[in-house]
Amino acid sequence: MAVETKTVTIIVDGTQHEWTKDEITYAQVVALEFPDFAQHPEITYSVKYKNGHGNKPEGVLAPGGSVKVKEGMIFSVSKTGQS
Repeated sequence: MAVETKTVTIIVDGTQHEWTKDEITYAQVVALEFPDFAQHPEITYSVKYKNGHGNKPEGVLAPGGSVKVKEGMIFSVSKTGQS
């Protein structure tokens, strides 16, 4: 049985983005807010989310991590400085 991919709208720092996957990674969230993210490995970011799924409605997304997305989920991305 094929899994149907549905598009959800997520919000990253006030900007709406259409997302078609079930999960989003730390790097993908950061890249939505800072498209040149990949070229700057010396900068680290803090990624927080809310309006997530029932068992973990809010939290922090760490580098290398991912989270299931749902309609209207809100992400906040901020630079935390040099590593």
